Amino acid sequence: MASAWNWESGEGLLGMDDPAAWDAAYERGEPHLGTAAIGLAFNCPPAEASPRIIKAMRLPDRAQRGFAYTAAGTAARVNGELTPELYEALRAEGHRGLAENAVDDTLTFVPFRRLPPWFKWRKFASKVRDKLATWRLTLAYAAEDTRKALRRHR
Repeated sequence: MASAWNWESGEGLLGMDDPAAWDAAYERGEPHLGTAAIGLAFNCPPAEASPRIIKAMRLPDRAQRGFAYTAAGTAARVNGELTPELYEALRAEGHRGLAENAVDDTLTFVPFRRLPPWFKWRKFASKVRDKLATWRLTLAYAAEDTRKALRRHR
């Protein structure tokens, strides 16, 4: 399927299903490697796609690095798991910046029992933060409703 891959424009790279072609393009310094990493995440098992996704996370082009993190999130969505190396790469980046959505996808689509400890902690912390935000909003709405009711009775 190599003929359908246009490295200059990025056209067709989401269909990338050949890790060897990705490796050759990496050696040539082709653009759009992050986009092709997303294709690998869709079309290859995590063990094959993972080393390429991690390489793409280290690319000099920020946009392509962002696509590499998207590829990690895509791998979590499609497979319900990641490799230990991908978990570690996401943990190293943290739950912010380019990795934020990939970490969120991992927490959403990978079963809790398969998550490494840091991700379990992130999931727990996220649930607590969400619950606190819910309570804060509930109190704010109650205070607003009380204020409105008191104003009507004047």
